[in-house]
Amino acid sequence: MSQTSKSYQLEKAVWTNMDFENMGWHDCMIYAFCFGENYQLLLDIDYIFKWVQTGKTFKFWVAPCTLIFENVYDIEFQLDGCSGGLEIDNINRDNPQKPKNVEFIKIDTEYDWTIETQQGSIFLKAVGYKQYVRQNPIFMHGQYFGLKERGGVSFNTELT
Repeated sequence: MSQTSKSYQLEKAVWTNMDFENMGWHDCMIYAFCFGENYQLLLDIDYIFKWVQTGKTFKFWVAPCTLIFENVYDIEFQLDGCSGGLEIDNINRDNPQKPKNVEFIKIDTEYDWTIETQQGSIFLKAVGYKQYVRQNPIFMHGQYFGLKERGGVSFNTELT
């Protein structure tokens, strides 16, 4: 596939913590977050699937996604100066351990997660995540959409 091809071959529409080593959230914008049912933390983000160097600059394959952390507790927000939004620097997971409610959830490992942003960090415990791609990636000059371009804030989990 040409780097500037008119379409991006999306590998799959749902990514999970099993894909963690192959994913990176650097420079992904967080538009909103909410607490969902069953101890979930939902993030509305623009995910950068690929950085493409074009001469001295870069262009990007970007798509709106819903990132859902599962069986979440002990959430702590340490953010400062978020008036322009939240931009992810990195997401880390450490300290694999047995969940307190392993008998109920039937998942045997949880992690300490850190979502590092340019504006601070979000800390939480969770067993993992699912990231739902909501539309096929678009090749663009910027790393994220305007709010109107992406259809506003959404926590939808369907590919449209």
